[in-house]
Amino acid sequence: MAHPEKLPAVVIVGRPNVGKSTLFNAILGQRRAIVGDEPGITRDRIHGEAGYRGRRFELIDTGGIVPNDSNYIPKEVLKQARVALQRAAHVIFIIDGRTEITGAERDLARMLRQLGKPVSLAVNKIDAPSRELLAHEFHSLGFGDLFPVSAEHRLGLDELLEHVTAGFAATEPEAGEAMPVMKVAIIGRPNVGKSTLLNALVGEERAIVAPAPGTTRDAVDATLTRDGASFVFVDTAGIRHKGKTRLMAEKLSVVMARRHIRLADVVLLVLDAGEGVLALDATIAGYAHEAGRGLILCANKWDLKADKDCRVFERDLRDELKFLDYAPAAFLSARAGTGVEGLLPSVREVYQAASQRVPTGELNRFLESLHWDREPRILYMTQAGVRPPTFVLFTDHPVPLHFSAERFLVNQLRRRFGFRGTPIFVKTKLKRRQSRRTRGRS
Repeated sequence: MAHPEKLPAVVIVGRPNVGKSTLFNAILGQRRAIVGDEPGITRDRIHGEAGYRGRRFELIDTGGIVPNDSNYIPKEVLKQARVALQRAAHVIFIIDGRTEITGAERDLARMLRQLGKPVSLAVNKIDAPSRELLAHEFHSLGFGDLFPVSAEHRLGLDELLEHVTAGFAATEPEAGEAMPVMKVAIIGRPNVGKSTLLNALVGEERAIVAPAPGTTRDAVDATLTRDGASFVFVDTAGIRHKGKTRLMAEKLSVVMARRHIRLADVVLLVLDAGEGVLALDATIAGYAHEAGRGLILCANKWDLKADKDCRVFERDLRDELKFLDYAPAAFLSARAGTGVEGLLPSVREVYQAASQRVPTGELNRFLESLHWDREPRILYMTQAGVRPPTFVLFTDHPVPLHFSAERFLVNQLRRRFGFRGTPIFVKTKLKRRQSRRTRGRS
């Protein structure tokens, strides 16, 4: 697959709530952007790789643009959109075919014409032949290439994509060695510095950074290649307590943030060093732990902390998050950029640990060295999977290991084989026809 940086970029723009994210998801073929009826849900640039008839391209969904709006967030949305438009090979300007043209849309059309890029006008929500006549009223915006579509029902997309990708070369899979691609989710409470950390990692402003909590709602992707490895960072929306997520967009953000945790290889849990570890931090960490994701604890805003004793902070951190004793801790300031570069080797180390596979023979020699005298008796063991490392114990009784016994076994596995930064799952299975399987997390 071609690297995103080598692909032509197709940028979707439009005012808020006209269906940009729905069109983005329809073209991409998966639910990457949040879709809902509340205006202004998408604020950041959302990226994805798409294709049409062998022509691969990078698809970018921008926030709803309101030119000349004095509000802080729309200003930042416009700034983000301009960055995307500068590298666009083609622009899809989407409007709502069921409403009249607004002044904001005329301003946006003027801005796009001045840009000098190829523009296709997608008149959305045209879901019946009788409505296609309405679409042609929008020629007054000054664009010759007009396409009636229904993003929700995927109507008219073939004609649109055929035109948009006409000048794109058909791409072939690149030959050569496969480059490891590590998916990294940046998670945490609102306003702990997740977006700032993403920008510091990739060296550009990919996510909007604002003083108001809850700025990021969608998950924002950024790809970074370093030392023969590719990192795909996903900045997720800040996770709140369930009782505090009244708005539909925020509830969806929590659902999708947890989904991105499950899809990640490694999770960066961002903490506010000045506030210490709060109960919600532990809850969010539990999401990653239960999902079996590799985990790094990131104490952010370290430059603002009066007492900069790492040992004291880490001791308190371990006391509050006892179940994450395997997770390394990093002390950094995303805003100042200090300590950020060290995260990449740590992510790679945790990814490799979570991907480690121990041969069955070596595992059973390890088991013999333990002189296991607990109940049930382990007859032999094998590794059933990676990311997370999962071990199956064949026992002489149909009962799971006691918590203390499982804890001892996991600690010994770590001591012998490493597995730094990743949970270890243990299952027990009776070595007879009738078996009982249990799953533990440690």
